[in-house]
Amino acid sequence: MNKIVIVGCGNVGMAYAYSLVVSGAAVDELVLIDINKQKAEGEVLDLYHALTYAPKTMKIKCGEYSNCKGADIVCICAGVGQKVGETRRDLLSRNVNVFKSIITEINKTKFAGVYLIATNPLDVLTYATMKLSGFKPSKVLGTGTTLDTARLKYHIGKKLKVSPKEIHAYVLGEHGDSEFVAWGNATFGGNLCADYFSKKEMEIISNDVRTSAYDIINKKGNTSYGIGMCLLKITNAIIHNQKTVLTVSSYDAKNDCYFSKPVIVGKSGVVKELYIKLNDSESKKLENSINSIKNDIKNVGLNNC
Repeated sequence: MNKIVIVGCGNVGMAYAYSLVVSGAAVDELVLIDINKQKAEGEVLDLYHALTYAPKTMKIKCGEYSNCKGADIVCICAGVGQKVGETRRDLLSRNVNVFKSIITEINKTKFAGVYLIATNPLDVLTYATMKLSGFKPSKVLGTGTTLDTARLKYHIGKKLKVSPKEIHAYVLGEHGDSEFVAWGNATFGGNLCADYFSKKEMEIISNDVRTSAYDIINKKGNTSYGIGMCLLKITNAIIHNQKTVLTVSSYDAKNDCYFSKPVIVGKSGVVKELYIKLNDSESKKLENSINSIKNDIKNVGLNNC
């Protein structure tokens, strides 16, 4: 029996819940937890009505932290949302405090599954979850640059007039302003994408990917559908033990921080790290991104948790 707990019934949490329902994901029980219990109860009712036309049924309930016991995945989407004009880093201190209260409550249960984090600033909060929970790093992962990578595939596919599903490319580093595209490894059909673009075109695509969230937030106030589908993709990799290669935010022991790189995701979380060859310029960008994340971790005192 597969059980998923979602903490936080905002735009991201509910996009994830809806994706689980309409896709017919192999979930037997879905538990929603929110500080606004009445909202969570309303979301449960709304999802139950959607189940009438969904591919499969599941038990959906408004729950408490005690319901984390026996869950395969606890996905934390709670926190202060990113507002117009804010960077993900602006949310840092506020959301670290939110996570401290959440993890403290979950620690009281016997939860032994996988933590999946979707709240910004993503990499720092995934690290915070690992430190505060005491879990093995491999069992704590964040959505990382899975959404940024999806955006990259969309833009490349649109330019090349190829399905984005046929593009093999990655956004690496921080899920934030220091992320970068590993153009040296971007391919489709065995061809290097870089051979089809000028340097200027690659810079434009990279910038469009990096600023997509700001553009969407400026226009509609939040991002939700894309990250909801990314959470579904990661969830399926875990509950089906698919051993899927994804750019989730995962722990790097050498640097004692979380950042996004290709890893294999399965039942126990991050199953294996993969080596990706970078050129000198990309290696410097990755180092800069890692240092940015480490600096944020230090500023909020998480190293000593």
